[in-house]
Amino acid sequence: MITKEQVLEAQKNWGDGVVKIGSLKHNREECESYASDFLDVRYAFQEGTVLFKPTKCEIEQFRPTKPEALSYFIAGDDRACKEDKGFAIQPWTKVRFENAGMILEENRAIAMGNYFFTDLEGNEAKVEYTFGYKLIDGALRIDVHHSSFPYTHPEPVA
Repeated sequence: MITKEQVLEAQKNWGDGVVKIGSLKHNREECESYASDFLDVRYAFQEGTVLFKPTKCEIEQFRPTKPEALSYFIAGDDRACKEDKGFAIQPWTKVRFENAGMILEENRAIAMGNYFFTDLEGNEAKVEYTFGYKLIDGALRIDVHHSSFPYTHPEPVA
């Protein structure tokens, strides 16, 4: 049975990885290498389908392949999706999760809540997320990743 502690550890490792990617933005070769390894370790692209819907995508909303996910995280001249600006190379100094709940099973876990990304000025961006994890060779790997900005009520028209 997957435990809450395993999910919390996976979340911490994911957040630390996003921060590390941003810290490498001025060394493109090292950044690309680390980000590629990050996706191999944290996501289940090598195992099959990954349903990935990142936050800041309008035209190509869904990213089912590793190259498309890499494009979202670090962009670059050879990015797979032209709208990408490199989410992880913002950079962020901290990522923290606030889980609304988890579903824990033998080989699968789902977590939903908010995560917060702190920028260089100390400002936090709040994002809603759902991550689905598969237990693969003793490690949790993400095969469902959906994130979006919280709903904001439109201003009434006068």
